[in-house]
Amino acid sequence: MGTFHIPEDFYYTKDHEWAQVDENIVTVGVTEFAQDQLGEIVYVDLPEEGQKVTQNQAFGVVESVKAVSDLFAPVSGTVIEVNSALLDDPASLNDDPNNDGWLVRIEMDSEKELANLMRAPDYKKLISEK
Repeated sequence: MGTFHIPEDFYYTKDHEWAQVDENIVTVGVTEFAQDQLGEIVYVDLPEEGQKVTQNQAFGVVESVKAVSDLFAPVSGTVIEVNSALLDDPASLNDDPNNDGWLVRIEMDSEKELANLMRAPDYKKLISEK
């Protein structure tokens, strides 16, 4: 198993999404571990701006040469921005999952939901058990 970059300031889901919180705006992506497991990503299906998402519910799909995986929302809220560059070039998710490969930005309904997410040490523990 490689060493994965797991930013300390992100939150994580058990489904391998990361969430970077800036006040009430949450940028969402998939972790380096997840894209490594998926292999080469060929297609990404993301919600429209203005769509509501619910914590732990699927909001999109990422398809790789190996598998199709649902993307799960780390928080509930409204999608305010979609990374349209990914739709044109899904492989950029493999190249830079923690930065350029972000998926959506969500205006979250309640910061209380962040308590349901993992922090970096717990996420590292989760993937080291895989």
